[in-house]
Amino acid sequence: MNTFLIIDGLNLVRRIHAAQPNENDTNGLDNRVASACNKLLKFHQPSHAAIVWDGNEISWRKHLFEDYKKGRKPMPKALSEYLPGLKLHLAKIHVNSLDADSEADDVIATLASKLAASGGEAIIVSTDKGFTQLNHPKIKRWDHFNKAYLTIEEREQQLGVQHSQFIDYLALAGDSGNKIPGVPGIGPKSAIELLKIFRSLANIYLSIEEVGAKQAKKLEEGKQMARLSYKLVQLQTDMPLKANLSQFRLPQEAVSS
Repeated sequence: MNTFLIIDGLNLVRRIHAAQPNENDTNGLDNRVASACNKLLKFHQPSHAAIVWDGNEISWRKHLFEDYKKGRKPMPKALSEYLPGLKLHLAKIHVNSLDADSEADDVIATLASKLAASGGEAIIVSTDKGFTQLNHPKIKRWDHFNKAYLTIEEREQQLGVQHSQFIDYLALAGDSGNKIPGVPGIGPKSAIELLKIFRSLANIYLSIEEVGAKQAKKLEEGKQMARLSYKLVQLQTDMPLKANLSQFRLPQEAVSS
């Protein structure tokens, strides 16, 4: 069985780089990232590995909603200029890069979903909890920094809703980290209660006359924002890929040395 280790490039590298007191200091970063990748290869023993990077094009989410991820700290210029050399360094240890046009998340989700559908196993290395919406027994999520799997069960406990309701919950409550608006006036507690009663976002709006007048008014006024937020949080699993699996096959020495 093919086991594909898919590393969220900037999620890993920016966390490692952030440990530096000076954000312009990239000395030794290639060795620290390579060491992390080697540890991942040895621990998971994959047959294939790739590190996926965000591209420079404007994301379809940004086109849809201009404020998406607004206010996020930009990548330090020194790190941005360092990345091409880092990619070459990682290729030497057989961790080859795949560059997304814009956001890496959708490319990672597509890679994982396609592999799982063909009978393989995908291990996504990222601290991004958004990947828990990928509900397939052959897709796992690994937090390199906490050395633990991010499970769907833990995410259900954190949000207070079932896996099938993750996207509906975020469409209602929003996601401040990514500047997903949600429905104005409907916070996490209200979203949980509504989903416990009505089970889904669609059912809430189909049964709007059964919702209390105050909440119903907020939901009606925020209907377009709910629809928009639903689209923004949903991972795409059918992105065109400019690569094939064979490009990322690992030689035996990469996982055994």
